[in-house]
Amino acid sequence: MRSDVTAHHLELLALAQEAARRAGELLRDGRPADLAVAATKSSPIDVVTEMDIAAEKLITDLIADRRPQDGFLGEEGASSEGTSGVRWVIDPLDGTVNYLYGLPTWAVSVAAEQDGETVAGVVAAPMRGETYHAVRGGGAWATGAWDGERRLACRSAAPLDKALVSTGFNYVTAVRTHQAEVARQLIPLVRDIRRSGSAAVDLCDVAAGRLDGYYERGLNAWDYAAGDLIAREAGALTGGRPSERPSRDLTVVGTPGVFEPLQRLLEDFGAWHD
Repeated sequence: MRSDVTAHHLELLALAQEAARRAGELLRDGRPADLAVAATKSSPIDVVTEMDIAAEKLITDLIADRRPQDGFLGEEGASSEGTSGVRWVIDPLDGTVNYLYGLPTWAVSVAAEQDGETVAGVVAAPMRGETYHAVRGGGAWATGAWDGERRLACRSAAPLDKALVSTGFNYVTAVRTHQAEVARQLIPLVRDIRRSGSAAVDLCDVAAGRLDGYYERGLNAWDYAAGDLIAREAGALTGGRPSERPSRDLTVVGTPGVFEPLQRLLEDFGAWHD
């Protein structure tokens, strides 16, 4: 662990872990049998359930009680500036459609930013029985079916044509149509492509060596804040378009041998626009 890991950052991590754990338990154990769509976002198939809203409220209430001067950015509407220099970036239920259908790949993502830089992040995947976490400079770790904490490391370098790459698709028809064309061009150039339905889980799977790379257009900060830190602390490279950080235009994550060639191909394919 590097010397720049501070007690303050570890305190933020501990609070993120508690918030993600409690929200994950609510989502896992409190899912109603008649769960229905509460609202839609970007399109009629981009949905919010009552459980997304309840989980975000649980997280923000818990953190605000402990740290009332902090700010928030949450997928379901939590937004405040704060005065402490700390902002919490929250996706209370990443993979809502999976959750709605009873599929297991969904997660709670909680990240803490200090003066604009992510310093702690937690992704809890309750149906996997796994939680991933990182503090800047302290490596990436997970708890799960194994004993104790396991330090995460991305896979060793592999050529792009041997890479297993994951992606996701937007809920706006014009955007997803273009994304399908990008995937069509990419498939012959990689080992294979996966689509889990949760960006946070995909990022952690790169960190854990279960994927060689991941890319997606249209992500918001809450989708990748925690997972991006976890992937980087596990040795992966992350970015957006060349020389840019992850953004709504494009998020790219990969092992050191996969990241740059994947990023170049996505730039050539125009993955960031219709």
